[in-house]
This record gives sequence, C-alpha cells and structure tokens, in this order.
Amino acid sequence: MNFLRGVMGGPSAGPQPSGAETIQKLCDRVASSTLLDDRRDAVRALKSLSKKYRLEVGIQAMEHLIHVLQTDRSDSEIIGYALDTLYNVISNDLEEEEQEENLPKQVDDLGSQFTEIFIKQQENVTLLLTLVEEFDFHVRWPGVKLLTSLLKQQGPQVQQIILVSPMGVSRLMDLLADSREVIRNDGVLLLQQLTKSNAAIQKIVAFENAFERLLDIITEEGNSDGGIVVEDCLLLLQNLLKNNNSNQNFFKEGSYIQRMKPWFEVGDDNCGWSAQKVTNLHLMLQLVRVLVSPTNPPGATSSCQKAMFHCGLLQQLCTILMATGVPADILTETINTVSEVIRGCQMNQDYFASVNAPSNPPRPAIVVLLMSMVNERQPFVLRCAVLYCFQCFLYKNQKGQGEIVSTLLPSTIDATGNSVSAGQLLCGGLFSTDSLSNWCAAVALAHALQENATLKEQLLRVQLATSIGNPPVSLLQQCTNILSQGSKVQTRVGLLMLLCTWLSNCSIAVTHFLHNPANVPFLTGQIAENLGEEEQLVQGLCALLLGISIYYNDNSLENYRKEKLKQLIEKRIGRENFIEKLGFISKHELYSRAAQKPQPSFSSPDHMMFDHEFTKLVKELEGVISKAIYKSSEEDKKEEEVKKTLEQHDNIVTHYKKVIREQDQELEELKQRVNTLTSQNEQLQATVTQQVSQIQQHKDQYNLLKVQLGKDTQHHNSHGDTFQMNGIQVEEVSKLKEELEEWKNKHEVLQGQLKEKDSVIEKLKSSQLEMGATEQSSQTSRSGSLEHNNELQKELEMLRNQVQLQSAEISKLQTENQKLQVMNPSADPVLGDSGAVTRNSSELEGRLEQEIKELKSEVKALSEEKETLKQHLDSSSSTVAILQDEKSKLQQEVAESKKEQDDLLVLLADQDQKLSALKIKLKDLGVPVEDEDDIESGDQGDEDEDGDEEEQD
Repeated sequence: MNFLRGVMGGPSAGPQPSGAETIQKLCDRVASSTLLDDRRDAVRALKSLSKKYRLEVGIQAMEHLIHVLQTDRSDSEIIGYALDTLYNVISNDLEEEEQEENLPKQVDDLGSQFTEIFIKQQENVTLLLTLVEEFDFHVRWPGVKLLTSLLKQQGPQVQQIILVSPMGVSRLMDLLADSREVIRNDGVLLLQQLTKSNAAIQKIVAFENAFERLLDIITEEGNSDGGIVVEDCLLLLQNLLKNNNSNQNFFKEGSYIQRMKPWFEVGDDNCGWSAQKVTNLHLMLQLVRVLVSPTNPPGATSSCQKAMFHCGLLQQLCTILMATGVPADILTETINTVSEVIRGCQMNQDYFASVNAPSNPPRPAIVVLLMSMVNERQPFVLRCAVLYCFQCFLYKNQKGQGEIVSTLLPSTIDATGNSVSAGQLLCGGLFSTDSLSNWCAAVALAHALQENATLKEQLLRVQLATSIGNPPVSLLQQCTNILSQGSKVQTRVGLLMLLCTWLSNCSIAVTHFLHNPANVPFLTGQIAENLGEEEQLVQGLCALLLGISIYYNDNSLENYRKEKLKQLIEKRIGRENFIEKLGFISKHELYSRAAQKPQPSFSSPDHMMFDHEFTKLVKELEGVISKAIYKSSEEDKKEEEVKKTLEQHDNIVTHYKKVIREQDQELEELKQRVNTLTSQNEQLQATVTQQVSQIQQHKDQYNLLKVQLGKDTQHHNSHGDTFQMNGIQVEEVSKLKEELEEWKNKHEVLQGQLKEKDSVIEKLKSSQLEMGATEQSSQTSRSGSLEHNNELQKELEMLRNQVQLQSAEISKLQTENQKLQVMNPSADPVLGDSGAVTRNSSELEGRLEQEIKELKSEVKALSEEKETLKQHLDSSSSTVAILQDEKSKLQQEVAESKKEQDDLLVLLADQDQKLSALKIKLKDLGVPVEDEDDIESGDQGDEDEDGDEEEQD
C-alpha cells in the first residue's frame, strides 16, 4: 500500500514550477490543447505543483480539472492525475514538514472553501460517484480518496447530495467487495465519513449488507488480533448502530450478535497485549454496549440481552472478567459491558450471580468485585465500574436485592468467618476511613433497598458490634452516629443518600429514625446554620431527610407527629428557609451531571457526590415535601382520608381484577371445550366419510358376487345338476338355525337398549320441564336442549322401525328354515328364484343408499346443532356460570346418546349383512327364500319364473 501511495503521489517529470505564471500556462494548455498527450502532461505538471502551490492551483485549475473529468473519461491516466490534483487541493492531510506554525487554521479554511466551490455544482459529486464505479485502480482509488476528503470538509452537504443521487450509496457499497485491499480499506474510511450523524444513510448502508461484509473483513483480519483495518471496521459498525434503533433491530434479527462471540475468545496467556489489540478489544466492547445501552428502547435492549446470553457472549465476557493478566482499561470496560448486558434482565442477572472467580476456595464474582470497590488502592475508574456493575445487577432485581440484604441479617451471617459476604464488605466500606469507600458502599446499599419496602424493614434488624463490651448498635443508628461526628463531606453525602432512600416510602423506618431523640435536633441544627458552599449540599440533603420524616410519618410517636415537626421547622428554621435549603440539591452542578445517565462517570473522586437513581428520588419528593410543609393539620387529615379511600378503591379494583381474571380463565376453558367439540365433530365426519367409502366398496363387492352368481347359474343349467339333501346339508341347516337364534338374542338386546334409551330421554324431558321456572336468559339454552332431545327421539324411532323390519325378516327366515326340513330334496329352487335374487339385491342396494343418506343427514344435523350451541355460548356469556354445570351434563348425555346410536347403527348394518349372507346360503342349499316384496307379488313372481323357464328351454 505504501508503494502505491508513493507511485500515485510522487513528483512527476513535468516542468519545474515557477509560480503562478507557470500554473496559468499549464491551465491554458489543459484548456486549449487538442492533443490528449499535451493535456495529460499539463495535468501531471499541475499535480506536481498542487501541494506547494495549493492556493494557486485550486483557484486557477479547478474548473479545468473538472472539465477534464467530464470530457476525457476514456483515458484513465489523465483522469487519475486530475483526481490526485483535486485531492491535493481539497485535502488538509499535509505532511508535517510542510506545515508552518501559523498555517493549520488557514489550511482548514482553505480546504473547506475549495470543497464548497467543488460541491456547488451537484453534478460534480455525481460525476465523482460515477468515476468511483470504474474498476481501473488509477481512477477508483484517487476517486475514493477525493470523495472521503469532501465528506471530511463539508459532511452534511455532501451526504445530502449523495443521498438524492440515484443509487449513490449503493455504488459506494461495492468498494467493500473490491479484491484490492487498499481500495477496500479506503472504502471503509469513506463509509465512516458518509455515515456520520445521518440516520437515513446509515439505514441504507445497513440494508446493503454492510454488517455481513464488515464482519467478514474482521474475521479475515484475525478478530481482535487484527490490525488497523479491524479498528476501522469497528468504528464504521459503531456509526451504523449507535442511536439507530432500526439498524440495531436489523443487526439482532440477522443473527449477527452470535458472530461477535469469537471476538472475546482470549487465550490463557494474556501477557504482552499489543496496543492495537487493546484498541480493537476496547472498540468491540463498546459495540456490545451500543446494543444494550440504557438509552435504547427497553424492548430492543431486552431482546439483545437475551440473545447475548443464549449465544454465550455473556459467558465469554464473564470469563474475561475473571481472567488474569488482562490490561486495566480492558478490564474496566469489560466490567462496564457486563453491567449493561445484565441490567434489568432477570435471566442474565441470575447467571451473573452464579459466576465464581477461579480462586481457592471459589468466591462469587460479586464478592470479588466488591472487594475491589472498597479497596482504596484500586484505580478510581475501576472502582466506578464495579459500582456500576453492582447497581446494574440490582436494577429491577428483587431476588438479588434480597440475597444481598440477607447476608447482613443475623440468621444468615457465617459465624465461622471463613468466607466474606457481600453484606460484610458493604458494611466494612461504609465505616472505613476512606471517604470514597464510604460513598460507594452507601450508594451500593441504597440500590439494594431501591423500591423494596420489605427489605427496608428487614434491614432495621441488622445489629453491629462497635467495640468489645458495648452493646450492639443498629445499622440505622450507626449511620446517624457517623453523620453527627462531622466526617468528610463525601462520606456524609453518601450516608444521607442512603438514609433518604431507606426512609422513603417506609413508615416503620421513619419511626425507628425518629425514635432516637438526637436525630431531629441534629438535622434542624444542620439546616439552620449558615455554612459555606461546600456544606450547602449537606444542608439540602438534611432538609430532604427531615422532609421525608414528615411526609412518610404515620404519627405513631406522640412527640414527633407531623404537626409538631412542622411547628419545629417553623420555629427554628422557617418554612421559606427550609424550602430554599431543600432546593440546593437540584441546583447543584454535580446533581445535573449525575441525572444525565445511569453510569457513574466522574472526572475526579472529589466530584463523586450524586447517584443517578437518587436524582430520580429527589425529583419525585422535592415537590411533595414542599407541599407537605405548608399543609395544615386539617389538610393532612383530609389527605389521609383520601389515601384511605384510594386504598379501598384499589382493593375493590383488585377484587374486580381477580373476578375478571377468573372469568377469563372460565371463558378460556369454554373455548377449549368448543375446540374439542369441533375436533370431535371433524373426527366424526371423517369416520362417516370412511364408512361411506366402505359401503361403496361393499356395493362393488356385491355387484361382483352377483355377476359370479349369474355365471354359476348358467353352469348349473348346462349340466342339469340338482341339489340333494344329504348329511352335509343337514349340518349346514343346523348351523343356520343356530345363527338365527344368535341373531334373535342380539335383536332382543338391541330392543332392551332402545328401551333404556327411551327411559333416559324421558328423564331428560322431565328434568327440562322441572327447570323451566328458572331465569328467562337460561330458557333459550334449555329449549335448545329439548329440541335436541326431540331430534334424538325421532332418530331412535327410526332405528326402532328398522329393528322391527329386521325382526320381521328374521321371522320369515325362521319359517323358511322350518319348511326346509320337510321340502323335497330333489327340488331345484335356485333356477326358479333368479328373479327374486335380482329383486333382493336391488332392495339391498336401496337400503344401503338409504342408510348412507340417513348417516349424512345425521352428521349435518349434528353440525347444525353444534353451530347453534356455539352461537348460544357467545350470546349467553353473562349466564355461563349458572348454565355451565347443566350444559356439561347435557353435552355428556348427548355424546353418550350419539355413541349408542352409532353402536346401534353398526349393529344393524352388521345384522343386515348377516341376513343377506344367510339368505344366499339358504338359496345355495335349495331353499326358496321370499322377501316381503315376493309375498305381495307372488303371482307376478310365478309368471316371471315361467317366462324364465321358457326362455331357458
């Protein structure tokens, strides 16, 4: 790359420069010469003069050079010289030895002015974009450099021109795919300038597959071990993602977070980190923080946090956190990154709580980090990072808060002293001689109590042993004791922030605080004194603490009721003076800085005064405390009554919410039942369809048998054989008699089942009549069930008729069987009954079709009935609780009735098939079989038989 730079930017062999006259002559040659070689030589000479005589070349030659770009596109050499010359004129990247002491400001102005002249005609930028598309190295590379310089000088204006140019951004994206590294790398620098502070261009670049290409380049270059190219790619990724929610979501949805994990796979040997590796890893960590920044929308941050956990990125960061030999600035940035990855994400917070440091015995990572925070020998930025990590671990994490506070409670403290807990470290830092440790421990403990009234009450149980022989003192009392001893301002500010957080929204803690008779006089004394500027902050916090003691006072202590405390303020301080001192907090410069972002960032330890979460508390309480000071006792009583009313209202609302939740559950269950019925109905329809297909198969088989029977009849006629009653035929007749007896028994069972069904329907009718006197809203449902029962009754009547018909056929078969025993064995009834067989087959076909129609109508009726029930369910949601039990019983009985009907239909179908088979067997044995139709038309049948015999003769 350096070789190419030397070739393109080196001095040419043109004429020696002699000032403005020479430049003017060269410009005339460029403008007037008709030979391309002459113009090329003149442009080459201008290029060699452009660095030394930048102003003259820019003023006289810019117009001619632009003309060359427009007219001499066919010659890449002259185009390259022209682009290099324009770059030298516009760019401010001069070599150091050519710069004078008073020159830089003039250089900056000169480059900006020439850029403004160049982009005044937007066609010039469009022309430059076209030239950048050229594959020729001598055209593309200087074009990329020139466009980058234009963006540096007049970024917003050039961005707007490129944005409105057709496919302007897309054409520049092709630079990342160039196989020549020098062009690809300068293309990354160009896109860096192009995407600065322009969300529209950032989105276009992202959707042109920039993430994929940049991550590929980083991987090819060796991830964190790569060179400056990796750094440039990371800076471009930051431009694309920072404060751009659309690109962040696209990055996450494209599964690019998973590709970040290999960046942080550092080896066990962490010695000798190069400066470039430190820079690369620092930028990689910042890129992770961009995706999970607290300033992003909560939903986007949460989804990125979960993705980082599932792909193992958080685990990899924790490995770096606990590794040895990691540089201090990388360790600090890693702590800050882990902090924001776990902030507000319960799953990530739980994982972080389970991380142990590789020590013997293993210690939780939280404990190891807290040890660094309260150690005054650790770097200041590292201690701030640990505090931020602890705050993020406890943010919206009641489980973690409870675990930290539990290490302070008497029942959970390790009596052996073998291990140090987080609570012990916080107490040690809270009461150490280092004011910074005091402040950090106080803020950390305040975050353990944030928005958790239960833990505020439990922390009142903590007892501290101050010295041998003296009784233990509560943690609350020890904090107030240190306040009264006049320690450093930073220590007192930290303790006051802890006490304000502790007492806010916790009446029991306020009562414990007021129970010490020395606390209120100390606060009033601090507020009433006229102290210097350094003490004004302490006065404001004391006023806030006293105001919290009034606002959250439940009047359980007679001497410190709200009204008496207000009178004390009026007498010793004055209300106006009290409000003025309270306002010192929000007016302080350090308060405004802390309120900007959650991460504690201070230029020096002396500026470490306020916590971000505490500024929210001040903003919330400052106004209500000011109103509470001016309220009278009557207004306080009214306010208490309003609070009680609101509590009652909240209870009522909670009750109704519970009722609504239960109703929603019931409706959900009913919907599930409807879905179940729908699926059952679909299954029944499928079963009916299957049965229809089976019946069709049986019909086909019957037709085949009928054809075969006709062939067998012709065969018997040709040979003149007759059927004889021998021993085998007698056995077959006895078997037929047994089968007829079995069918008689089955017929009696079916009749018994029908009678039982009749009794069930009668019971249903009677139950429906008894419930007829209930509410009018339920009558619709019951009338529907009565109609359904009537339909069932009709269906059962139809089935009963079918059974009666079948019983008649059985009785006929019995009589025919009796006749069989006394008949002449030489008779040949088969030949005479061919017409009857044909009619019987037609009757069977008719019956099969009739049964298919009945099954279809039954399914249709059931479907219509189901739809009616669904509509009724939607319209009667208000009475669903009353009718639920009744409906479930009716549905159960309907299902049982339908199941019994299906069983009866199956049995009747089987019986019909058996009867048909028996008739065929009887006919095969030579027994004449007559159907009902045969009896009614006996004479006609005889005539048909005679006609058939004559035809056969």
